[in-house]
Amino acid sequence: MNLDYALDERQVSFVLSEDIYPRDAIYGAAYLFVDRCYLFLSRPADREVGVRLRLKTAQEASEEALEALAGEFANELLNQVLRFRVGESTRRIREYTMARAFFSQPARTSIDALLAELDAEDMEEDPLEISVPWDSAPTAEQKEGADGA
Repeated sequence: MNLDYALDERQVSFVLSEDIYPRDAIYGAAYLFVDRCYLFLSRPADREVGVRLRLKTAQEASEEALEALAGEFANELLNQVLRFRVGESTRRIREYTMARAFFSQPARTSIDALLAELDAEDMEEDPLEISVPWDSAPTAEQKEGADGA
């Protein structure tokens, strides 16, 4: 299947069928050329998109440059169609993966387990007896009696 195009002064034109090339693929390919060309889109008929790429400077407008531009656009159009089809065919997997990532409980990692274990050990050790309330702490006399006994 050939992609037909027309060369005019400083521009190359295509008429693309949406039955072959999805509209999003056409727009995606066209978008990548906006920095190099003036871009004009039209609707010549139902389910068709007209694309006209006009070079920004007349100095670059040789026939070879326009044919190269047409070839680059055709290649990018095929690239965008493939991306569109891969995106459509993997949509359900991506949606499932995102839903699972957002709505599932995070698995406890070994690092989290080690940190929890260290926190538990720190709570068990209390060399300054901070965890003992002041009203139930042994008095100095009780400590001396316990040491002397």
